[in-house]
Amino acid sequence: MDLFGETKNRENDLKPILNKYKGKKHPLHYENTYQLLVMVILSAQDSDANINSIAPALFAEFPTLQSLSKTDRESFIPYVSKVRNHATKTEWLLEIAKTIKNDDNIPLTMNGLTALKGLGRKSANVILRETHQPAEGIITDLHVIRVAPRIGIAQESKDGNKIEKQLMEALPKKIWSEIGMAISFLGRETCRPKPKCEECLLKDYCEYFLSSLN
Repeated sequence: MDLFGETKNRENDLKPILNKYKGKKHPLHYENTYQLLVMVILSAQDSDANINSIAPALFAEFPTLQSLSKTDRESFIPYVSKVRNHATKTEWLLEIAKTIKNDDNIPLTMNGLTALKGLGRKSANVILRETHQPAEGIITDLHVIRVAPRIGIAQESKDGNKIEKQLMEALPKKIWSEIGMAISFLGRETCRPKPKCEECLLKDYCEYFLSSLN
C-alpha cells in the first residue's frame, strides 16, 4: 500500500466527500459550546442519537456551566442515567464545571481541551471543528478508524491516535478541519461495517473496492 507516495494526490481523491460534507454540522444537536462540550463527553462509547434524546431535559435543568458547577452527583445522575458509563462521566463533568465555572472559560485549543477530564484528541478535534477554530488535528472517531484504512490513507489500527497521526502525515493541513468529519459521515451513511460500495463517492480511489474487483 502506497500510503504517502507522491504519486497519490490524496486531497484531490477526497474532494467528492469534502464537497458533499463540508460545513455539515456534527450529528449531536447542541446549541452552544457548553452543550457541545457536555454532549461530546457523554457520547464517548455511546450513540449520538441517545445523547440527543436526553439533552433537552438535561439542559433545561442545567442551562450553563455555572449551573452545573453548583450541583452534585445525586441531582445530576437522573438526567444522564441512560448514558453508558454515566457514573464516570458525571464525575468528569462535575469536576470540569467546578474547575472552569463559566461558559466563557471553556478552552478552545487542543492543549486546553485535552487537559480536561474525559476529553481526548478525538473529542477536542470535534469541539475545535464545530467552534470554527484552527485545526490542530483530524477527527478520528469509530467511523474514521474503520473507513480510512479501507480507502488506503491509513494502516489498520484500533488506536484512533495512530490513525489520526497517519492522516495528519498523509493530508495537507488546510483540509484537516473538514476531512475527519467528511470521512465520518461517509462511514455513517455509505461505508458501513457492511459497505455500500456501489453508492460510494470514493469507489474510484478506494483500495478496498478496487481490490474487490480483482
